[in-house]
Amino acid sequence: MLRYLSSSLFLAIITLLGIGLVQVYSSSFIFAIESYGDGLFFFKRQLIFAIIAVAVLIGTIHIPFRYIEKYGWALWFAAAVGVLATFVPGLGVRVGGAIRWIQLPLGIRFEPAELLKISFSIWFASLMCRKDNSLGKVKWHWLIIGLIIPLLLLLKQPDFGSFAIIMMVGVALLFAFGLQWKYIAGALAVLLPAFYFLVMLVPYRRARVLAFLDPWSDPAQKGFQVIQSMLSFHSGGLTGAGLGQGQGKLFFLPEAHTDFTLAVFGEEMGFVGFVAILALYGFVVFRGIQIAVKAEEPFKRALALGLSVTFALSVFINSGVVMGLLPTKGLTLPFLSYGGSSLVALCFMFGLILNIENSFEEDTFSRRFGQSTGQNRWKSSKVK
Repeated sequence: MLRYLSSSLFLAIITLLGIGLVQVYSSSFIFAIESYGDGLFFFKRQLIFAIIAVAVLIGTIHIPFRYIEKYGWALWFAAAVGVLATFVPGLGVRVGGAIRWIQLPLGIRFEPAELLKISFSIWFASLMCRKDNSLGKVKWHWLIIGLIIPLLLLLKQPDFGSFAIIMMVGVALLFAFGLQWKYIAGALAVLLPAFYFLVMLVPYRRARVLAFLDPWSDPAQKGFQVIQSMLSFHSGGLTGAGLGQGQGKLFFLPEAHTDFTLAVFGEEMGFVGFVAILALYGFVVFRGIQIAVKAEEPFKRALALGLSVTFALSVFINSGVVMGLLPTKGLTLPFLSYGGSSLVALCFMFGLILNIENSFEEDTFSRRFGQSTGQNRWKSSKVK
């Protein structure tokens, strides 16, 4: 039952959780003192969420996979209802111009879009195997409507980052599972112009793209975040200034404990630490894809691959933004950024992947046990 404790993926996730707690403490301490009078304000909350996240991780590993395969698609609609709830007055919380959070008791906020990103892979895998679940009784036009409405709700919030990740994961999965190139090219011919207009026709998104192209054209406003982020990386040098010694987080770098925490990490841990954390992220993605390739059942293969690509894109986009390689986008860095919703959702994600990995070992054990039993029976009958 506890075979996952020896899993390299499980150990990597626990390592990232530990590094993330240290990073939240280092990047938020000064800001927490100035804002709340308690330097441990964000750290204590993140620690509570980390404990909950580990419980979710272990609990998800032990869910019988047949239930996930049969009923998991309903999570897509549950998450969509959560996104819809953000528009309810008094329930949805507006932060930074977007209504993405639901206010819960005890001052806790929950971001349903985090769950929606994960549940998309379950939804896609369920559509692939719809003959084996209750979706097989639903007509295709209703399934398409069930896909489009949650995506439109994301654009309404707005949460263009989550919308873009879901769309890219969808294209990646279609490509991986053998959709003909002509259909992929047709989809891209529609999606790329749509993405262009979704960005360039919205003033704040267009401003972010222009700031990305030339951040020094407006260094005090639109280009401020990117410039400060690059200065933090430059200050880190090869080995870094040391844990807690970074200067960028002293109100020079906005969102130092959330969106731009990687810049703080790069300044304090240097190029060596930066490469090490990216290598750890790369290992997690590699193991996830390995599990997907090893899976024999289409549902498991699609789910593991979709979740791995979702995680990889989240790391890639945040890292690209922080290094000035992509336009600024409000996406947190998995495990290292402060945020309870993201942490719990990530552990649920990897709980599903570890559940799939665990099923391989159970199948191998069953086959070996069955073969051994069969051989004993054959020998017993031969002696008689």
